[in-house]
Amino acid sequence: MIASAFLYPWDIVGDPDAARRVAELGVQRVTLASAYHSTRALTPRHPARRIVTARHAAVLYPPDADRWRGRELRPYEQSWVAGADPFGEAASALADAGLDVHTWVVLAHNSRLGDEHPHTSVRNAYGDRYPWAPCIARPDVRTYLVDLAAEAATRPGATGTDLESCGWYGLAHLHAHDKTGGVELDGAGQYLMSLCFCDACAAGYAEHSVDAEELRATVVRALRPYWSGGGATTGTPGRGAGRAGEWAAVRGLLGPDLAEAVRAWRESAATALQRACVAAVRAAAGADRPGFRVMLHADPASHRCGANAGVVPADVLGHADGVVLPCTGPDAAREEILRPFTGPGATDRPDRPDRTLAANLTVVSGMGGSPATLAADAAHAAALGAHELRLYHAGLASDADLAAVRTALARLG
Repeated sequence: MIASAFLYPWDIVGDPDAARRVAELGVQRVTLASAYHSTRALTPRHPARRIVTARHAAVLYPPDADRWRGRELRPYEQSWVAGADPFGEAASALADAGLDVHTWVVLAHNSRLGDEHPHTSVRNAYGDRYPWAPCIARPDVRTYLVDLAAEAATRPGATGTDLESCGWYGLAHLHAHDKTGGVELDGAGQYLMSLCFCDACAAGYAEHSVDAEELRATVVRALRPYWSGGGATTGTPGRGAGRAGEWAAVRGLLGPDLAEAVRAWRESAATALQRACVAAVRAAAGADRPGFRVMLHADPASHRCGANAGVVPADVLGHADGVVLPCTGPDAAREEILRPFTGPGATDRPDRPDRTLAANLTVVSGMGGSPATLAADAAHAAALGAHELRLYHAGLASDADLAAVRTALARLG
């Protein structure tokens, strides 16, 4: 299995030994951030620093002035890594160390965009804005994201891309001094709190015979027991019941017909964005990079929101070259993630046998990863149909974690 390690440009820039250390892990590829959201990141081995604070979502290369001139929605430039093109500098160093480079592009996750352009944000049933979550149903947002994908994905030297957050984002979001844990929301509650009620979504609901105000009232009523600590009262499974259980709970809370109509609208919006982004990236890669691969960070449950955006398994592999799936956790969780992509209509499609499933495994112990079980987890993922590994995250991991990764990859051969 090809193994790829996630990295930020600041893990490499300014550290002349970094690329060599990554190559010595035994990976063949690096998935290197070219457009990323705000974060505070540890750099445990860098000779000049220990913390990088990326204050807002930004591109880590110089954006094309002609492409973005005069446009209201445009990418923000970074100022926390030295140099005009930190992505390009890091990519060059990694290539010199014998590593293949994919871009890592975060799309519908941008708090600064929402702060400066409030109309772009998801609005929940109570009218609250989620500035970190651009509403992908809005035409101006979709155009911006598609053009950002085309530019950020096809940086010079890259042979492919991983597109993250290419779909709906919702309530779940790590925030500074977060105080949202006082009421526990199961998967159904998270979904209801993630539904958008902006004007574009209201029009979309109407296309599926759903009145947005009636839906809003139903959502508010369904959420009322959560705020008193009661949670869902439908008798259907919620937290811990898996993706099918989550959706059963949503159907119980909204009613089956309404739930399916809402899901149909949101699926159509997400699929339209995903198809447009993949097509734009392929066009931007051009004839000189015919093998350029476009992968989507994905979840097999189309109602899911977040970095691993919900997709329709039987559809997504008809246009993307593959999916990157969150496979950290017990064997049963990996099976739930991978099985929808390994049956008829997905990766077994005779017309697209080249489609790739990449198992994303966290290898940072302090972030819930298990580098000590990497070999066994990777073997289990391969037995379920995974073709590649993504290792999150070589720049954040401790020396001990990376030593375990080297051992595991050597064992896997």
